[in-house]
Amino acid sequence: MARALTLTRWRWLACSAALMALPLSPAPALAQDIVPVGDPLEVALTTGPLLPGEVLRSSALTFPSILEAFEREAAARSDQLSADGAFDLMLKGEYYDRLTGFYSGGFGKVEARQPLRPFGAEVFGSYRASDGDFPIYENYNFTNRLGEAKVGALFSLLRNRDIDQRRFAIEDTRLAASQARLDVLLVQLNVQHEALRAYWRWVAAGEEIRVFEELLEIAEARQVGLSREVSEGARPRIALTENEQNLLRRRTLLEEAKRNFATAANSLGFYLRDANGQMYVPTREQLPDTDMVAAMAEMETLVAAPLNAVIRSRPELQTFRLALERATNRVALRRNDLLPRLDASVELSRDFGEIGPGGPSFDSTDTVVGLTFTVPLQRREARGRLQRAEAELRETELRQRRIADQITTEVGNILENLGAAQKLAELADAEVTQASRMVQAERTRFRLGAGDFFLVNLREESAADAQVRAIRAELAGRLAEASYNAATMNLDALGLE
Repeated sequence: MARALTLTRWRWLACSAALMALPLSPAPALAQDIVPVGDPLEVALTTGPLLPGEVLRSSALTFPSILEAFEREAAARSDQLSADGAFDLMLKGEYYDRLTGFYSGGFGKVEARQPLRPFGAEVFGSYRASDGDFPIYENYNFTNRLGEAKVGALFSLLRNRDIDQRRFAIEDTRLAASQARLDVLLVQLNVQHEALRAYWRWVAAGEEIRVFEELLEIAEARQVGLSREVSEGARPRIALTENEQNLLRRRTLLEEAKRNFATAANSLGFYLRDANGQMYVPTREQLPDTDMVAAMAEMETLVAAPLNAVIRSRPELQTFRLALERATNRVALRRNDLLPRLDASVELSRDFGEIGPGGPSFDSTDTVVGLTFTVPLQRREARGRLQRAEAELRETELRQRRIADQITTEVGNILENLGAAQKLAELADAEVTQASRMVQAERTRFRLGAGDFFLVNLREESAADAQVRAIRAELAGRLAEASYNAATMNLDALGLE
């Protein structure tokens, strides 16, 4: 949307087209791997006008908070791998022998065990070979000459049948890793949002400097003319003194604008970093021209996306859905603790080769089944853990509802602010046009001798104030647009696609 600023037109509009022109890739895990020396990103930070897409790319690839979030996700993935280790295949070796004494029996044994997820089962197989004589109380160690092979399985029939600590840990770490990935997205949205806001504040602060510089230049040029007229006796001395007062006031305004620009540049430098992650403070020479950026999106274009679907996909709410699933799994685990334990086992063993010292009683195929039943009578510990898990589940549900309502309210407020900011920007532009016309008319009257020097200064400063208000109104629209893009996860506009 074109706006006429007659005193001079400020040179900033929007950035959405420039954002799409810059290719972005997912942020890697380490800052030093992001951009090698000599990459176009590093050049863009030191030469030429600074565009919003370059700021967004720099912050997306090098900002520490985003890199920290990726490291947290890597740690969560490591926890997931560690939990999977509970079902690793286990190999065990055993050797037993008598060096002295009446009996000479000894044996060697190797066993492999594999935990399984269904029914909390575990299967195993072993091979054992013995030699020599064993006392009667150790006769189970006898095997035939070629040893004994055994296979078996253990099953949980009540407690630990559907869930146990190992299976809970695997699912919990998987959900935690998914939450960590969503946390990366949330951090990216927040960082890119703040980087874009810092950029537009920097641009607006630079435009305000230009307005006050031109206002000061007018007063300085007038001072030269007044000095000549006063020396020639065409003007009273008081006119020169009054203009000197205006010069001091306008120099003060310019210094304040420079201070604000320096502050805005430092704030932008917090997000704008080079290939090594070092902060880079932009200069005024890097302010972009109007034709280098695109116009701010129209309100109708921004609200075209279905907000309900966008809000439901917000990373905060997705994180809560995963948190609810984790809390539900914990409740199931604590309910499992209340159950009595009933374990079943089955073993099949067979000796091979010639009959050993143990005699023919070991030369057979043995099938053994067993049941083990245990239950705590009071179960106070299990009940306490269950009640805590249920309370945490209810707490998470209530927090999810609050956050969902909060996001909906914030998006509604952003829309209201965005619509109002665009209307105020249009009104501010119209005010600039009118103020500029008044300046021209008052200058004409003053040259013809019908005007007043005080009114000329007043009109000029009113026009400058109108320009500053227009710049700040446009800034408010840019900030609201950035907030809306962050709230609705417009990844392309935030430099994350």
